[in-house]
Amino acid sequence: MELVLLTALGVGGATALGAVIGFLFKNISHKFSDIVLSFAAGVMLAAAVVGLVLPSLEYGGRWGILVTVAGILAGAVCLSLVDKLVPHLHKMVASPDEEAHQNKNLSKVLLFVLAIAIHNLPEGIAAGVGFGAGDTAGALVIAGGIALQNIPEGMVIIGPMLAAGVTPRKTLLLALLTGAVEVVGTLIGYFAVSLASAVLPFALAFAGGTMLYVISDEMIPETHAHGHQRGATYALLVGFCLMLVTDVLLG
Repeated sequence: MELVLLTALGVGGATALGAVIGFLFKNISHKFSDIVLSFAAGVMLAAAVVGLVLPSLEYGGRWGILVTVAGILAGAVCLSLVDKLVPHLHKMVASPDEEAHQNKNLSKVLLFVLAIAIHNLPEGIAAGVGFGAGDTAGALVIAGGIALQNIPEGMVIIGPMLAAGVTPRKTLLLALLTGAVEVVGTLIGYFAVSLASAVLPFALAFAGGTMLYVISDEMIPETHAHGHQRGATYALLVGFCLMLVTDVLLG
């Protein structure tokens, strides 16, 4: 349990780290952030497939393929419904300075922050499910991939809030709260699977589906929005291959 809690704090803390970097370097180039985010997308893609979807098939038994497919689609549909209530991350992040300049509306910026916080919940659940399944090595790999993604995510939420007139203290507090959501999600995933091992195959696939949805709907469009498609693509492939190598080495 101590390792689960420390991992949850680490995953959530990555957002806080990104926020601190965002304060220090308010004008980070899109090229740099796109490369980092693409690398994280590759890490998460491998983690979702190897750490969640394939184990779901393995644990599912006779009806494993049906349970896994249903879980993936359910996870994707769940986040799709969330997207109908909150703004798409890539649409809001693609040009934060321009968005903040065009409308200094604080409520829109706070809605943007809320969108990130909501998306952090299933990511945390994905990490927690791995621990609940007893696959500590796989859970750590998944958590590492999510933490990598959270750093640039924490960076991009700083500029719009400051431009909208939010004080630096409140800006940092809101950034920390988005990370705290991920901590809660990790604990939910861990305890839910630990208490109901019968739903483990579906839970693994569901978490994998949420991660695949975030990668396709949020991360890849964002990394391809500023003319750095080739570099972003190779960064994603490097991240994916690195996670495959890590999984093999960890056994």
